[in-house]
Amino acid sequence: MYQRSVNDKPLSPSQSSDCSIVSLSRPRPHSNPPTYTDASSLLNIDCRVCGDKASGFHYGVHACEGCKGFFRRTLRLKLVYDHCDLHCRIHKKSRNKCQYCRFQKCLLVGMSHDAIRFGRMPQVEREKLQAEFMDVDPRNPESTDLRALSRQLCLSYHRHFPLTKSKAKAILSGKTHGNSPFVIHDMKSLTAGQYFINCRQLPVLERQRSVLPPEEPAGELELSVFRRLQFRSAEAVQEVTEFAKSIPGFTELDMNDQVILLKYGVIEVMTTMLAPLMNKDGTLFAYGQIFMTREFLKSLRKPFCEMMEPKFEFAVKFNVLELDDSDMALFFAVIILSGDRPGLVNVKPIEDLQETVLLALELQLKTIHPDCPQLFAKLLQKMTDLRQLVANHVRLIHLLKKQELQMCLHPLLQEIMRDLY
Repeated sequence: MYQRSVNDKPLSPSQSSDCSIVSLSRPRPHSNPPTYTDASSLLNIDCRVCGDKASGFHYGVHACEGCKGFFRRTLRLKLVYDHCDLHCRIHKKSRNKCQYCRFQKCLLVGMSHDAIRFGRMPQVEREKLQAEFMDVDPRNPESTDLRALSRQLCLSYHRHFPLTKSKAKAILSGKTHGNSPFVIHDMKSLTAGQYFINCRQLPVLERQRSVLPPEEPAGELELSVFRRLQFRSAEAVQEVTEFAKSIPGFTELDMNDQVILLKYGVIEVMTTMLAPLMNKDGTLFAYGQIFMTREFLKSLRKPFCEMMEPKFEFAVKFNVLELDDSDMALFFAVIILSGDRPGLVNVKPIEDLQETVLLALELQLKTIHPDCPQLFAKLLQKMTDLRQLVANHVRLIHLLKKQELQMCLHPLLQEIMRDLY
């Protein structure tokens, strides 16, 4: 119901300019993450209730000062809050809005007066937590490997995708300190938007080419919008390709299988990438420089008005899951490593790689979202929804090619969509 605060700072995007999905190389090494060696305050542990920084181990769980005080006051004063059936999401910014749901969250995560504990964190508890944070648990080496994989893919996600989910959320929530996107809501603002983003600094990948295609002749504005959208899609194909190459074991797969995995997986990943850029009112475009309203897209003539609406409907349901950047990275890898794509030759190593990533994703979701036990199953269901959504999109593109004689599909997208579904 309420959004988490955005503090993540994405790393710089890859500056590769390779345009082909068949240009594959080994992933670049990355530096090791920092380690933490002392008390809970140095471990940057999140409050189990609201996600703020925990100040210690209070009433049986790691909690911040705010939630510790709230729970203590509720018990001491025997407060009874007005019942709420909305199951409000409790986060740092929203924790004071619904006291009933906040107290229920305290109980859900295990806060109890019987578990009250003051002073320093016990040595056993601290060592257990340090092992979890440093991924050094000699009793569970598999868990250590899975956490390392999650960390590696998250770093790759930040490296290759300029507009991460956390950055998009900051833009959509107005937390970018004055750098608001230009809003396109009609044909006049569409024309002005082209000049606007050409005057703004964009990532290297887009600056190396003309930011947008040339202006269309009068009467072809729908085609203009379509070409602008597919131009960005071609850039996203390159980003997804570079991310795929960073998945451990991907570049060791049969070369033809690599191409097939990308051919089928890239549009599904791109559709998932689009979801965090959307809200009920519109979508970000041009690396967050533009916000194009949903009503404007629906106002275009058929069949162009039908292209984005299914993506909005998917985004609304997908965003309810409230994944973070590290979750998105693992989910992208799971999509890419699908062993049931048509034409694959050597399926076993692909399925083995995907199974490892699935285990890492399941562990990640249980750790980061302990109050959402069904999240893993719900996320896997989205893969089925994505396939149907992409299949319908591809069929619509082929229909457009027949109906719109002046429509020219970007060569890279044309290569991907040839004989797809």
